[in-house]
Amino acid sequence: MSPGNLDVRWHPGHPVPKFDTAPPLQVHAYDERTLILRQNKALNYEAPFLFLLSGDERSLLLDTGATADPAYFPLRATVDDLIGDRELVVAHTHGHGDHVAADGQFADRPRTTVVGRELADVAEFFGFRDWPEDVRQFDLGGRVLDLIPGPGHQDAAVVFHDRETGILFTGDTLYPGRLYVFDLPAYTATIDRLIGFCGQKQVTHVLGCHIEMTAEPGVDYPIGTTYQPDEPPLQLTPGHLRDLRAALAKVDGGHGIHVFDEFIVHHHAVHRHR
Repeated sequence: MSPGNLDVRWHPGHPVPKFDTAPPLQVHAYDERTLILRQNKALNYEAPFLFLLSGDERSLLLDTGATADPAYFPLRATVDDLIGDRELVVAHTHGHGDHVAADGQFADRPRTTVVGRELADVAEFFGFRDWPEDVRQFDLGGRVLDLIPGPGHQDAAVVFHDRETGILFTGDTLYPGRLYVFDLPAYTATIDRLIGFCGQKQVTHVLGCHIEMTAEPGVDYPIGTTYQPDEPPLQLTPGHLRDLRAALAKVDGGHGIHVFDEFIVHHHAVHRHR
């Protein structure tokens, strides 16, 4: 398992979005078969990360971002430029709107399957039989992913582990930002499953789908921020899962906002569109 490259300066957006001249998507090659894409904060403040993984037979796009219109967010064109006409599966870390908005751009793409956002769709396509205890595998051709159910933030959330790179893709379950927990028992069980999984598999990095913290411990950027010039790295470690589990023990079921150095737990926060 050779290490890839996470030495990247993510575009921080712009204090006046209409003056930002950066492209709507930043593309970073972790390695030649693993691409990390970030939506420009000047286009949508959520600035979600998307992941494009390729095997010998097909590619997998995890999430489609927060903007539907290809005139402003040319995700389909970008993906086609990167992988050509090869077979593609479009799936999601979870079904919230800022992760599925551009699904429609792939509706007429040849040799493409777009997995639905609902739990029934996810379970049927990937073959989950005992949700959320069942761990499934998905083969891209010489590249196998382990799929771990991840409810708690959203009912159909899935955490993807890539055996080739060792990366654990956690969606909105864990990232350096505001962790919105809508079902605390389910979320806690998910973190326990992930800690157990990391004890059995090699995990090199934990990559979520947002950066919302500043570089100052315990301080996040305000919701709606379009310019984040002082971000911490995207990548976390399995140790952060253990830190999160300890944080959940301190939360102890309490509603509200609970601040920790590298993430902030929002338990039963107002459910906007996330």
